[in-house]
Amino acid sequence: MCAGPRRGAVWCMCGNTMSVPLLTDAATVSGAERETAAVIFLHGLGDTGHSWADALSTIRLPHVKYICPHAPRIPVTLNMKMVMPSWFDLMGLSPDAPEDEAGIKKAAENIKALIEHEMKNGIPANRIVLGGFSQGGALSLYTALTCPHPLAGIVALSCWLPLHRAFPQEMAAVKEFLEKLLPPV
Repeated sequence: MCAGPRRGAVWCMCGNTMSVPLLTDAATVSGAERETAAVIFLHGLGDTGHSWADALSTIRLPHVKYICPHAPRIPVTLNMKMVMPSWFDLMGLSPDAPEDEAGIKKAAENIKALIEHEMKNGIPANRIVLGGFSQGGALSLYTALTCPHPLAGIVALSCWLPLHRAFPQEMAAVKEFLEKLLPPV
């Protein structure tokens, strides 16, 4: 059901998405022409997809569909169990803090289902960019690293890699990259 123009963009609630729960209420900025690419962007803790859909509408491309799903509302341990939009539970901020492994993996599977949905609708994985901010960026990184399909790209803003111990090769590659980029002077 289209909600009408907003800052020059067409906002739609995705229809025919019963098998992909995150698409049911996702804020979507539709392309003006046939959509041959997609950007899936995940918001941070406590936010919704609407603010990012608003921002993405300012860089709208006619052949690109922008999908900004909303995280479910769950109690967040870090915030005194306050119920808020969150992709998974957060227990602490330090790199050694316990992590919600089951919640992270479930959230990643939901994002992969969204990617699969777009692929079934004719957009190949190599034309899908996955991104996010803060907790959404963290989930985007984890999802991209565990996705069976190579994506067009990943945009990870102000985030971290959840369950980073599961990716020793990737962490070593980051260290090697930084050593080359920032040698001692």
